[in-house]
Amino acid sequence: AKKGKTLSMRYILKLGNGKIVDKNTSGKPFKFTLGAGEVIKGWDEGLVGMKVGAERMLEIPPQMGYGKRKMSDIPANSTLYFGTCFLCLVVGS
Repeated sequence: AKKGKTLSMRYILKLGNGKIVDKNTSGKPFKFTLGAGEVIKGWDEGLVGMKVGAERMLEIPPQMGYGKRKMSDIPANSTLYFGTCFLCLVVGS
């Protein structure tokens, strides 16, 4: 995956205690443009170079995640643990 390309992803987000706080494992995949600031910095940097069909575990420190902001079930200053699967590049990106 290269910056500027639109990716189609599946993911599971866990906190350090193992609690799942968000996931996209069925239905419509999550799509975003890599490096465009549409997602947290940990994704924009951590998914570069990933191949279609690959899975990758990301441990994202607070400063590359949501930082001091609380996001629904995610406490402020949380390290985020993402299990990701890169499904495909979106055509035309």
